[in-house]
Amino acid sequence: MLLGSIEAGGTKFVCAVGNEDYQIKDQIQIPTTTPIETLTQVVNYFKQFELAALGIASFGPIEIRKTSPKYGFITTTPKPGWRDTDFLGLIKKELKIPISWTTDVNGSAFGEYTMSTLFNEKINSLVYYTIGTGVGAGTVIDGHLIGGIGHPEMGHVLLKRHPDDLNFKGICPYHGDCLEGLVAGPTFETRTGKKGEDVPLTDKTWDIMAYYIAQAAIQTTLILRPNKIVFGGGVTNETLLEKIRNEFQRILNGYVEVPPLDQYIAPPQAANNNSANIGNFALAYRLLLE
Repeated sequence: MLLGSIEAGGTKFVCAVGNEDYQIKDQIQIPTTTPIETLTQVVNYFKQFELAALGIASFGPIEIRKTSPKYGFITTTPKPGWRDTDFLGLIKKELKIPISWTTDVNGSAFGEYTMSTLFNEKINSLVYYTIGTGVGAGTVIDGHLIGGIGHPEMGHVLLKRHPDDLNFKGICPYHGDCLEGLVAGPTFETRTGKKGEDVPLTDKTWDIMAYYIAQAAIQTTLILRPNKIVFGGGVTNETLLEKIRNEFQRILNGYVEVPPLDQYIAPPQAANNNSANIGNFALAYRLLLE
C-alpha cells in the first residue's frame, strides 16, 4: 500500500511516498511559487503513483473546521499570493483519494508521537515545537490533535522580556515581541547583523533565546502537562536544547514534577527532518482504518 505526504512550507513543498510502516519510497522538493504552479507540480508528482490516501501538513493559518465553507483553505497567511487558497479542494479534485488535512507543526507532532509509539516509549501526550523561519507548535493527546475553533498558534504567546533584550522590538508583524517575534531564525540577523548559522554558540543571543523558549516550555508544561516536549526546526541544536533545559529548571524551580529533562525536552526522533512525513503517513493510514 502506498501513502502520500505533503509538507507544505513557505519556501518549499516536500512531497513523499511511503507505506503503512512509515518507510519513504520516493521524495521530491518543489519550490513554493504561485499556488497554481506549485500545486500543479504536486499533483503531477503524485499521479505517478497509485496512492491509497494522502496526508497534508501545511503552513498557515489554515481552516481545519470541516463545518466551514473554507475547510481546506490557507486563510490569512502573509505568504504573497497564497491568501484564501483552496489547497485541499484542488488536490482532492485531481487525486480523488482520502486526504487528511492539518498544520505543518501538527503533522510533525503526530510524526513524533508515532515515533514514540514505535520506540515503545509508552507516552500518551506530546508537544512539538518548530523553531525556524517561524515558530509554531502542535499537540497530540491520546492520539488526537488538539484544536477546536481553529488550530493552536503557540508561536504567538507573550513572554516576560529578558533584561538584556529590552531594546529589541521583535519581528512579528502582528505582535512584535511574541515568542515567534523573539526567537524565530530571522531575529538573529535583526539583533546581530549575522544569519543564525553564523552566530557562535558562545554568543549571548543564544542564552536570550533559551530564556524565551524555556518560558514557552513552562507554559506548555503547566497548561497541558504533556509527557514530552520536542523541539525541531532549523534554529534548534543540542547546545540550545541544553540551555533551554537549564533555564526551564531554574524558572520552574521545582514547582511540579517532570520527567528527566534530557528526555522531557528532546530533539526529534525522526531522522532527516522527516517528522511531518511520518505524521502525514500515519494520519493518511488512519483515514483508511476508520
